[in-house]
Amino acid sequence: MSDPEYEKGGTGVRSPLSRAMVLLLAVTCGAAVANIYYAQPLLPVVSEALGVSEGAGGLIVTASQIGYALSLALLVPLGDVLERRRLVSGLLALSAVALLGAAAAPSLGALYASVALVGVTSAVAQIVVPLAASLAADHERGAVVGTVMSGLLIGIMLARTVAGMLAQFGDWRLVFVFAALVMVVLAITLRLVLPLVPPAAKTPYPRLLHSVVTLVRTESLLRRRMALAAVGMGGFTVLWTASSFLLAGPTYGYGPAVIGLFGLVGVVGAAAASVAGRLADRGRARQVTTGGLIVLTGSWGVLVLAGQGGPLGLSALMTGIVALNLAQQALLISHQSVLYRRVPHARSRVTTALMVSAFAGSTVTSALTAALYPRVGWAGVSVLGAVIALIGLAIWSLELLRPSPAEPLAEPLADENAHTARSSTTGADRTQAHTEETAHA
Repeated sequence: MSDPEYEKGGTGVRSPLSRAMVLLLAVTCGAAVANIYYAQPLLPVVSEALGVSEGAGGLIVTASQIGYALSLALLVPLGDVLERRRLVSGLLALSAVALLGAAAAPSLGALYASVALVGVTSAVAQIVVPLAASLAADHERGAVVGTVMSGLLIGIMLARTVAGMLAQFGDWRLVFVFAALVMVVLAITLRLVLPLVPPAAKTPYPRLLHSVVTLVRTESLLRRRMALAAVGMGGFTVLWTASSFLLAGPTYGYGPAVIGLFGLVGVVGAAAASVAGRLADRGRARQVTTGGLIVLTGSWGVLVLAGQGGPLGLSALMTGIVALNLAQQALLISHQSVLYRRVPHARSRVTTALMVSAFAGSTVTSALTAALYPRVGWAGVSVLGAVIALIGLAIWSLELLRPSPAEPLAEPLADENAHTARSSTTGADRTQAHTEETAHA
């Protein structure tokens, strides 16, 4: 199957994706990204089993996110230049091997190494998202991306529930064995049913990576959306890293199974993805971003009350989880919808820039949270989350006051002929392109 968007510069017409294919891609995205979150509700259990401190145990999540961020930078761009069915199924198979290594890890150091490799292979989720966008018809792209991203959020949340249940009634190592089996099933299924998706471009790998740097250096919209992605994922990570320690501590005293059930509360946030995607299809991505940042900031005013414990604290925690997850999911869809529309020829590279920034923010905040929680407790990390959200509002205020250029982003891998053709574009063509992009924004 060829991609008319790549062949015709985004003007090709394709049939809508089948519901079954969209759901399969959503499940794949969610299952892949879940691999780096299974450990979150297990941190107290793993720390005790391996005889290490909570701070050292908390770095298990950091190790997986470092691997994930490196893979986003170095592997995800390959989605624009390699056949994606083979790439996706191969990474899923490698993920299964890495998960089995985590299950067999005899020490904390070995577990760090294994989960870092799990993080590397789990970045396949961010190859699936632009793949879904490329397979979708123009009129449904935002909704399709929203559905696939719903799968991502549900995977993150259910990872906590599944991990908690398996650890409560079995062993924490069983969690990684289960995840490996899921990866094997998905690798085989996608190899059989996913259509051939030829690469969007042919270019040497060093030039491919350099084009990502070019996009970041030259496009202010991409840089601002990257900063906002770091803010959103940073707040998300503060919540889910610290909540495991709060719920396992003396305030609540819950076991892994109950802690994992809180992931089900976060699943409510998946509803934001499809709604945000449809709004983006209607040209309301900026309003989605504004609303998401306001809700993200306000959620920490509620979450700080969770440290009191009791019915009030529990209600505040669940309400804050729902609000923060709704905000984070809406923000991600807004970023992706705007950038995918403007760069149809380089969606994997845009995803690389966006998600590297997001998970760099996640990695930094997970390390900060693991280090700060033993010293400042829940109230202190709630302040950290609120400060991060306020930084996001400040960045977005700059975009509202001084909007980024509305012209389509340049193709960083275009050959000399394409460059010459674009250089000869008439002033009228430029004006029309500017008008159309302004209407979308």
